[in-house]
Amino acid sequence: MLKKIWKILEQSIHEIYNHNTRGLSFEELYRNAYNMVLHKFGEKLYSGLVSTMTSHLKEIALSIEASQGALFLEELDRKWTEHNKALQMIRDILMYMDRTFIPSTHRTPVHELGLNLWRDNIVHTVKIQVRLKDTLLELVQKERGGEVINRGLMRNIVKMLMDLGSSVYQEDFEKPFLAVSADFYRGESQLFIESCDCGNYLKKAEKRLNEEIERVAHYLDARSEVKITNVVEKEMIESQMTRLVQMENSGLVNMLVDDKYEDLGRMYNLFRRVPNGLTSIRDVMTVHLRETGRHLVSDGERLKDPVDFVQRLLHIKDKHDKIINLAFNNDKMFQNALNSSFEYFINLNTRSPEFISLFVDDKLRKGLKGVSEEDVEIVLDKVMMLFRYLQEKDVFEKYYKQHLAKRLLSAKSVSEDAERSLILKLKTECGYQFTSKLEGMFTDMKTSDDTMQGFYAAMGHELGDGPALAVHVLTTGSWPTQSTTTCNLPPEILTVCNKFKTYYLGTHSGRRLTWQTNMGSADIKATFGRAKHELNVSTYQMCVLMLFNNGDGLSYREVEQATEIPTSDLKRCLQSLACAKGKNVLRKEPMSKDIGEDDTFFFNDKFSSKFYKVKIGTVVAQKESEPEKQETRQRVEEDRKPQIEAAIVRIMKARRVLDHNNIVAEVTKQLQTRFLPNPVVIKKRIESLIEREFLERDKDDRKLYRYLA
Repeated sequence: MLKKIWKILEQSIHEIYNHNTRGLSFEELYRNAYNMVLHKFGEKLYSGLVSTMTSHLKEIALSIEASQGALFLEELDRKWTEHNKALQMIRDILMYMDRTFIPSTHRTPVHELGLNLWRDNIVHTVKIQVRLKDTLLELVQKERGGEVINRGLMRNIVKMLMDLGSSVYQEDFEKPFLAVSADFYRGESQLFIESCDCGNYLKKAEKRLNEEIERVAHYLDARSEVKITNVVEKEMIESQMTRLVQMENSGLVNMLVDDKYEDLGRMYNLFRRVPNGLTSIRDVMTVHLRETGRHLVSDGERLKDPVDFVQRLLHIKDKHDKIINLAFNNDKMFQNALNSSFEYFINLNTRSPEFISLFVDDKLRKGLKGVSEEDVEIVLDKVMMLFRYLQEKDVFEKYYKQHLAKRLLSAKSVSEDAERSLILKLKTECGYQFTSKLEGMFTDMKTSDDTMQGFYAAMGHELGDGPALAVHVLTTGSWPTQSTTTCNLPPEILTVCNKFKTYYLGTHSGRRLTWQTNMGSADIKATFGRAKHELNVSTYQMCVLMLFNNGDGLSYREVEQATEIPTSDLKRCLQSLACAKGKNVLRKEPMSKDIGEDDTFFFNDKFSSKFYKVKIGTVVAQKESEPEKQETRQRVEEDRKPQIEAAIVRIMKARRVLDHNNIVAEVTKQLQTRFLPNPVVIKKRIESLIEREFLERDKDDRKLYRYLA
């Protein structure tokens, strides 16, 4: 009876594989299989299923092996589809066995059994396995070569391998696929690197990478994407990385110089995929930046024009900021590299603090005239950005204070709002101490206006038709230190000055006034033949010109004796009055560009100008002379001493006992926002504090210092 039932089931399996299922009653077949399992013939049913399916699969294998050329995959795909349909029907018939007998005997479920038998009898037969692998790899290679292949068929076959188990997909296809791909891309990268420039090579590499990602999306396992992209990255990018960035005439440096944002962005996106890729870009960019900066700060011609020097610094910064923004995704690594490079080469030029201050001076005198408030803020923010790179911020402060003083006293600033805005930015960056004296200068200017109103209200009736006087009373501590220079003022001016001094000292007890004649200016009226002009001159120039009211010709010695203006200032003053083309209100004999001590000067009654008001500037170097530089440096060093000592005392108060190296490290950390203190100077300040009994050396360990409360 059971043999008869099995024969019916066996015959039905044959019919299913032969696509002849019309006459089958699946309900009856299910009942027959149910009865066999129920009567303990599950083993017979299971083994019979295995042998029946195996015989059919062997016949299918022969059919697939016999298929020629392109028909091979189509036949395999068709038979695989038919096998899956048959397997579904067989599983439905044997559902009861699947639920009871198979779990209790730990056998393989029917569907999985069908897949395993397909794997062993079809895919892993000697003839089919190798042929399948070679065909799939050949099709991938054709597609890489630009040919169109049947992606749907490829997808079906690859899915078949994946359905048979991840190990089947990996061993039968993925591993050889990755190995062949590595060889292909290794050869192609060598071919491209020899024949392409950097930009074109990167385009080809990017195209290949995208092709592989697309290939995975169309017909490979999604988990293969990381593996195949790793192969492309390793063979096409990582292996050629150094050669690409350093490629002559087209590598990274050329891209940076020529602003090739698209190529740079492509390089960034490709190199970020490989180990140390971005580091290699950063390192080459850093070397290029430092070389560019070093060339700028060592170019003698560039250093002759401080404003142009700073403008070029800003151009370099703007250029590379744009590259990092557009091509490097604002990557912090590159921003840090840019900042460290700027800090490196700006500080190679010891005059950078002075030059940045001169740049500010130029902008706030004339460069920002008529510029919108927003654009003014942009310029000031750029100045602050350069300021942050300075290691000697206190040197900048010294120069900035000098230049600000000249702008305020000569009323040459284009915008008080811009002046105050920059001071606020400096205050935010460095704290109140840094800007307190600068703010004091503005306070003095306002107070001086009020003082002059009071002076004229109280003394105006005594002045009569005498010269009009405008005095700026400057607080000694707030303004740049000026050496007091003697100068004999004309009697008319001296009278008014004495009246002001009497008024001021009468209203402010305990104060002392010292005239800074080297910082003043004057407007005087002069008649040249029939022409009349108003001359805007310095106080020194006024003193010289007033001498010619009483005499036509004066020797250099006579002018020097009458005015007592310091020699260097007097020579510059006379040079601007007698030698400046279009401004020569004096003439000198003999005629030459320089002033000699044997020269004689005459009032030039033939002077003419199309303007009624004529400004006569003083011939003065924009930059400091060598002695002035040394003097400024000396003042800076002197100003640093109390700051270093204060930092040492603060640290030792908190720590009580500390060794020398740690004191140096802590002091440097505290003061680096203003300047980088020299360890030798720190050591000298420690010695000074020991002498004054603020500190002492530890008796047991001479390297330790102890704070004396």
